Amino acid sequence: MNSESKKFLIELLGQCGPSGFEEKTQSVWVKRTNQYTDEIRRDVHGNAIGVINPKVEFKIMLAGHSDEIGFIITHISDGGYLYISPIGGIDAGVVPGSQVKVQTQRGWVDGVIGKKAIHLMEDEDRKKISAIKDLWVDIGAKNREDALKAVAIGDPVSFAPNFLELRNNFFSSKGCDNKMGAFVVSEVLKLLHHDKSKLKLGVYAVSTVQEEVGLRGATTSAYGINPNAAMIVDVGHASDVPDIDKRIVGEAFLGKGPILHAGPVINRVLGKLLIETAKKKKIPYQFSSLSRTGGTDAGSIQLVRSGVATALLSVPNRYMHTMVEMCSFDDVVATANLIAETILTIDPKMSFIPE
Repeated sequence: MNSESKKFLIELLGQCGPSGFEEKTQSVWVKRTNQYTDEIRRDVHGNAIGVINPKVEFKIMLAGHSDEIGFIITHISDGGYLYISPIGGIDAGVVPGSQVKVQTQRGWVDGVIGKKAIHLMEDEDRKKISAIKDLWVDIGAKNREDALKAVAIGDPVSFAPNFLELRNNFFSSKGCDNKMGAFVVSEVLKLLHHDKSKLKLGVYAVSTVQEEVGLRGATTSAYGINPNAAMIVDVGHASDVPDIDKRIVGEAFLGKGPILHAGPVINRVLGKLLIETAKKKKIPYQFSSLSRTGGTDAGSIQLVRSGVATALLSVPNRYMHTMVEMCSFDDVVATANLIAETILTIDPKMSFIPE
C-alpha cells in the first residue's frame, strides 16, 4: 500500500461515527475521493457517492459502509454518570474498561466505560457479564449539572481511536467493520482514475451509512443510482484464531486475500467473473459459502427496483465488533485491485442473467 493510501486508511480509522452519526467519517472520505471522480455528492441519509463516467448508461455500484458500532446516551444520573444504549450489535462482555469519545455539538468529550471493580463483587457477580444498561460512561463530571455542561442525552458515543500496526502487515483498530469497505471503494476509484481511458462503464462508489442498523443507506443510495450491477465490500470472519468452528464459518486467513462467495446473494455471472479475473491477474483470494442473503449491504442492493446483479467481497477480520478488530494491509490492497481489474473487463453488453 502506498503512503497516500495508507495515510487515508489510518485517517478513516481515526474517525468516530456510529450508525446515524457518520458525518466526520464521510467528510474525510469525500475530501480524499473527490480527487479521483468526475463528480461527488451526498444524499439526505448521508451516503457519499463518487462517480466516474456519470453520463454512461451502464452503471456499476460499489458499496462499503462507513458506519461503525457504538452507543447513544439515554440517561444522565444525579452523580453525572452517562447511561447508554447500543447502536448495532455489541458484545457486552468486552465493553467495560473501554476508552470512549462522546460526540457533542461543541466537539469531542473523552470518557471511560466503568463498572464495579472485581474486588467489590460477590463471587456470583464475578461470573456474570454486565448488561450494557448496567454500565456507565464516566467523563469525570462532579454531578448531573456538571455533566450537562459537556454532553446531552442523544449524543453518540464511540470507542476511542486506537490504531495499532502489528507484525506481518497486520493492524488492529476499532471500526475496521467497515471502514475497510469505505476505504476500498474509494481506492478503486483511484485505480480506475489512472486507467479511465479503458473504462467502458459508469462507476458509482458509495460510502454508505446505517448498515449496522438495517442496511438502510445502501437501500436508498442504490435506488437513486439504479445500477446494473454492484460489488459490495465488507469484512468477513477470519477463522485463523482458536475456537472457531470452520464447519460453520469456513476457512479464512488474514493475509491471503479477500473472501469471495457463492450463495443466494451472489450473482452467478458476476461471481464467476471475479474468480476468473483473480486467477488471470494472479490476485490472491479465498472462497466461502454464504447461505444467508442478509447481514451486509449486498442483501438490500440485490433487491432494489427490478433487481441488481450483486457480488460480495469480504476483507478477513479477526475479533469483529470489538475495539481490537484486526485486518491485513495486503488483503485490503488485493480487494481493491481485484474490483478494479474486474470492472475493466466488463462490457456494457454483457448479460448478468444466470443461465
